Amino acid sequence: MPAPKNRFKQALKEGRAQIGLWQALANPYTVEICAGAGYDWLLLDAEHAPNDVPLLVSQLQAMKGTESHAVIRPPIAETWIVKQLLDIGAQTLLIPMVDSKAMAETMVKAVRYPPHGVRGVGAALARASAFSRTADYLHTANDEVCLLLQIESLAGLKALDDIAGTEGVDGVFVGPADLAADMGFLGKPGAPEVQVEVENALSRIQSLGKAAGILTGDLSLARRYLELGATFVAIGNDVTLLANATSQLLCDFEKVEAAEGARGAAVY
Repeated sequence: MPAPKNRFKQALKEGRAQIGLWQALANPYTVEICAGAGYDWLLLDAEHAPNDVPLLVSQLQAMKGTESHAVIRPPIAETWIVKQLLDIGAQTLLIPMVDSKAMAETMVKAVRYPPHGVRGVGAALARASAFSRTADYLHTANDEVCLLLQIESLAGLKALDDIAGTEGVDGVFVGPADLAADMGFLGKPGAPEVQVEVENALSRIQSLGKAAGILTGDLSLARRYLELGATFVAIGNDVTLLANATSQLLCDFEKVEAAEGARGAAVY
């Protein structure tokens, strides 16, 4: 039995747009709710969310059997954490703060077993191989790993062609927030100067035959990125959804007039 087919990776190869949602509440219950909403992929964030490996395992378990594909972002581009995330069953990783071809090559090696890489052979003890029940896991795992690298600095933009052109990289994700900060527009990823660089990067990534991705909470901007050819686009995050909805609920309550009778309203 081979490693599970990575449907997300296949979709990117075929150029089919994949719409995602960021998960930063670090909670399997909320991940389970979001996984039932119909998104193509959910990003489990361990860079800016309070996630650790055991907590990420529980979120992967909460997603099992849903149509959403799990993408995990580690806190840093280091081989040791990549090994752990692959062993718990992640098949797609989004590596933050990549700004050189050397880093790209290091990450390619990190996700592959020898002789093509340096991933430690220990998945027999872990979820990745269904605890050794996936008999041919070691010989098929490399093909099903999807490696996405995140460009979010001027140095990353300068090295973009080399990074995206690295064999073994499946896609490149443009991070507008950090890029904006590095360009002198802290907190202003929508600045025209930043957007010019973002759109140019998306075009360059595709010209090198790699999938291009991005996150934006602006839905019309997300549509524009899709029209420009981006194929993995996240359109929001769980933290902002909850924060906005709770604030709006209280605001709505303060404006509404008292009802005359129950009028068949639901309790929840």
